Formats: sequence, C-alpha cells, structure tokens
Amino acid sequence: MDAEIHRLPMGICNCYLIKENSVILVDAGPPKQVGKLRTALQKLSIEPQDISLMLITHGHYDHIGSVSEVKTLTDCKVAINHREKEWVEQALHPLPPGIGIWGAVMAVLMRITAPFVQFPASSVDIALEDTELPLHPFGVNGKVLYTPGHSSGSTSLLLDTGEAFVGDLAMGGFPTRIGPGMPIFGDDRNAIKTSWKLLLDSGAKWIYPSHGNPFSADILRKAL
Repeated sequence: MDAEIHRLPMGICNCYLIKENSVILVDAGPPKQVGKLRTALQKLSIEPQDISLMLITHGHYDHIGSVSEVKTLTDCKVAINHREKEWVEQALHPLPPGIGIWGAVMAVLMRITAPFVQFPASSVDIALEDTELPLHPFGVNGKVLYTPGHSSGSTSLLLDTGEAFVGDLAMGGFPTRIGPGMPIFGDDRNAIKTSWKLLLDSGAKWIYPSHGNPFSADILRKAL
C-alpha cells in the first residue's frame, strides 16, 4: 500500500505528513504553527506520538520556527543536515540570496522583516551526513538525499513510489513564482540543477515543494 500524503499549510510554508507504517513530518513551518499541526492530526486521527521523525529540509526560519513546539508535542526525532544543525540549536536566522529580479526584491523585504522574527531553539537528534539515509527504520519506504543548492545543507525526502519532498529546492507557483521551477532564493543555481538531476536519476516523479503546489518532475527535467 502506498503512503498517505497530507499537505499542511503552516503559515507561509507547506509541511507534509507522510503516513505508512509510521508517520514522518517534513518541516515544522514558521514560528507558532503547532496549533495548526495539532488540529490537522486530530482531523486525520493521528496521535502526536505516531510521528517518528521530523525531517527539516533546511534551516531557514519558515521551516524551523516551530521545531521546538512540535518536538515537545510529538516527542519525535529531529533530523537536519549537519551543516545547518546549529541553525536549529541556536535559533539562527540566516537569509538566502535572491535569484532573479523578483528574488532580489523579496530578499530585501526579508532583510527588513528579519529582526522581528523570533523563535525558540531546539535540540537536534540526527545530524545528517551527505549520504543517503534510508527511512525504513522510521516506518516509511523511502530515503533522504543530500540536495544542496538552495542552501548548503538542503535535503529532500524521496519515497520509493517517486514522490519527492524538496523544501525550497524548487518552488511550485504563486506567490513565489508564476509557475513551477527554479526557487527565487538560493545559494547556487548550478548546484540546484545538479540536485534536480540527482532526484530525477533516483526516480522522482512528483515534486512536493514547500511553496506552491505539487507538480510533475518532468518540469524539472525540461528545465535542465
């Protein structure tokens, strides 16, 4: 039986619940979103303790702002790439550079609002290396891949059935983009495309971004 996938709009970020033999949460959303998670779990008849792992795709504030509260609610393990472990543990707020004109404009706006964003730090249980992490021990048939480009520690979760949860490695449309494709923020455009190729070569069929709607992986293939 294929995994259940539930998209959770958590503020400006899409988080995802993946339910198979256990439950994995992809990202925690910006600060003060735990109430939305609690409500979603109740509607889905999922107990907070059913969540075995919270995979943080990268350490920007809209993905880690609620980690501490979610960890308290669920008592799950928190995993993030070792390069960005301190971002969670010290509640750091690094800002990505913009890609393209719209990205540059948004980057300026983010720098203006950044001083007003605060969130609690949290411990990290698993500092991911740059190698594949099988997810079978956490009750889901899939793996975590190291997919840098948006940030130096960006990772993606790829299910065996081809669904890829990519954080901000790609964006899925309005309001960040007109249509799906290159994120408007990122450290290295070439590294982003290299990570797209890794996902495609690893069997990605559908892309589930943190901003915008899911889309076919063929869109990334055509953009390479």
